[in-house]
Amino acid sequence: MSPFPRSTVLGYPRIGPRRELKRALESYWDGRSSRAELDRVGAELRAATWDRLAGLGLEGLPSNTFSLYDHVLDTAVMLGAVPKRYRAAEDPYFAMARGTDGLTPLRMTKWFDTNYHYIVPEIGPETVFELDATKPLGEVREARALGHETRPVVVGPVTFLLLGSALDRLEEVLGCYEELLSALAAEGVSWVQLDEPALVADRTPSELAAVRAAYERLGALAERPGLFVASSFGDLGESLPVLAATPVEAIGIDLVRGGVPEIDLGDKTVVAGVVSGRDVWRTPPERALAALGAVRAARVTVSTSCSLLHVPYDLEAEPDLDAALKERLAFAEQKVAEVVALSRAERHALPAPRPAAVPPALTSLEGGDPYPTRAEERGPYAVRAAAQAARLRLPLLPITTIGSFPQTGELRAARAAVAAGTLAQDEYERRIEAEIERAVRTQERLGLDVLVHGEPERNDMVQYFAEHLDGFAVTANGWVQSYGSRCVRPPVLHGDVTRPAPMTVRWATYAQSLTDRPVKGMLTGPVTIVAWSFVRDDLPLRDVVFQVADAIREEVRDLEAAGVPIVQVDEPALRELLPLRQAAWDDYLEWAVRAYRRATSGAGDHTQIHTHLCYSDAGEILAAIDALDADVTTIESARSGARVLGAVETFGRGLGPGVYDIHSPRVPSAAEVEDLLRRTLRALPAERVWVNPDCGLKTRTYEQVEASLRHVVEATRRLRAELAS
Repeated sequence: MSPFPRSTVLGYPRIGPRRELKRALESYWDGRSSRAELDRVGAELRAATWDRLAGLGLEGLPSNTFSLYDHVLDTAVMLGAVPKRYRAAEDPYFAMARGTDGLTPLRMTKWFDTNYHYIVPEIGPETVFELDATKPLGEVREARALGHETRPVVVGPVTFLLLGSALDRLEEVLGCYEELLSALAAEGVSWVQLDEPALVADRTPSELAAVRAAYERLGALAERPGLFVASSFGDLGESLPVLAATPVEAIGIDLVRGGVPEIDLGDKTVVAGVVSGRDVWRTPPERALAALGAVRAARVTVSTSCSLLHVPYDLEAEPDLDAALKERLAFAEQKVAEVVALSRAERHALPAPRPAAVPPALTSLEGGDPYPTRAEERGPYAVRAAAQAARLRLPLLPITTIGSFPQTGELRAARAAVAAGTLAQDEYERRIEAEIERAVRTQERLGLDVLVHGEPERNDMVQYFAEHLDGFAVTANGWVQSYGSRCVRPPVLHGDVTRPAPMTVRWATYAQSLTDRPVKGMLTGPVTIVAWSFVRDDLPLRDVVFQVADAIREEVRDLEAAGVPIVQVDEPALRELLPLRQAAWDDYLEWAVRAYRRATSGAGDHTQIHTHLCYSDAGEILAAIDALDADVTTIESARSGARVLGAVETFGRGLGPGVYDIHSPRVPSAAEVEDLLRRTLRALPAERVWVNPDCGLKTRTYEQVEASLRHVVEATRRLRAELAS
């Protein structure tokens, strides 16, 4: 077994520097290109990645980190965990990911505390595990043909089964992993990386016993590569001594979010994650070298704290960023260069690499609570509900949507043209007004009760606000994969946040002027704006969130003053930021709830406050969601099979569990919607039930949206008639 390389990364972005994979995927899904063309684009992206990583001087190159949709789904396919109903589909892989006309997709949720979404494995008694090593072996051979020896990366057996709630199937799954290791050894692979991020969360004694059993068994295999078990997103805690007692040769430790291990790891190789894979700030070299020097192990390798999947490709693709800010930043390519430079400095006792530029003076919020609870709490819910009912006069089971309507090609082209200076601002705004009117008239025609303006002026629910708030910078090409072909450009929150002017009032009031039905003003909440940005690291996260909350509070007040009767302040990231260790939950939820209530506290009793959460196992924190004190909460439910309904009996205000999954292109039937509504009505009194999709409609076409909403209205009216009789 060859020594583990002295520098590596745990993974790399895969969507393409110019989102090449996104375009290839959507072309294939739309029938405009073949599967062969899609596979060609994938091969080109993999080759470019390996060539570039080698060119930057990285010694250990990963493979099998590329995915056409999701690495957890890839692992399920590799292990044969494909539910029977998908096997006859034309393309079972994408049927599981996106659904078909006759099949709903598998459940999707957040990857630990990140904004990346993974496909949840469906493992039942009928699941028969059977290895198909085509993908990991194929990528090893592909890289070798290009002159690169690589380390295949696979989701580890414990994490995979914990994600699928099936740890009792460990013995069967380990047989597949043994076959995989033998096949890789026969292929001449020196090392394999088994990702076990689940080990940084709280684990029970029986789960720790499963970790020990898994790696003792895999380590005992006679013919195998070296075993590198990688963790990410926090401290391994009680899992570290368990792993250290097994025959694995290398352990990956996140030294950015976790501390230097107190134990001596003896003959192990520690793959030390000293370069953050979760943010875009340059690595302080002295701090990184100090952490490397404090690790007690036979050998230390310099690495990233997690896969670089979570950051953009290349800072050099951002010529318009402020030069002083740019000096403080590092994207994926720059982080690889940092890994290489730190490895050389650590190995040869060289001077530390050039330190990051010192930022300008920033506001300090140290010393006591800078954001004490304000007196302007909203009135009791019963008083608010009565005032809102008198004002809004809504029917039983009111129907609404979450906010966004389809972003058409013409709309995206207009936005690009105004940015390029080829379309006048007044003409662009006229087109936005026309698109708002289209959305309003569509909702009126279909029979919705509470309307939205459709958000045609917004490229993204966080970036839009970053462009209108001081303290943020936005990128031109800083794309990060969220799921499948969906990418976002997280803004860089680098300074104190203030709101120089109203951000949404013009468009909300224009929409309301077109209709007699109530229109919602649409805002993104403070936790989500911060969670979906790359955030300054010189202040506690809580303090940054409260700065954003004050800006949103001003916007809520201005919307109310302009006569907007309903304001929705979305917090889909509330569950996402929940710490992985339960001991830290109460503190986080206390300040996160306070921040939301502060952001909405400027609204009077007659203004209805809505919030929305999606794709994040929100049922685990339903008490905190209830404590947000929003008048109406809409929440993803259809994609996850209405799992949240088992926990909503005590929810005290209006609640809208989603009745159709917008992340699939399929149109749900009226019968499907009716079934979900009936299940909701068994869990909640009809007077508190709202009817809505799982999430915003931005990624769908108008044809899909109109057909789906037509079925939603049909099902709702049928149930209203039953309830009335």
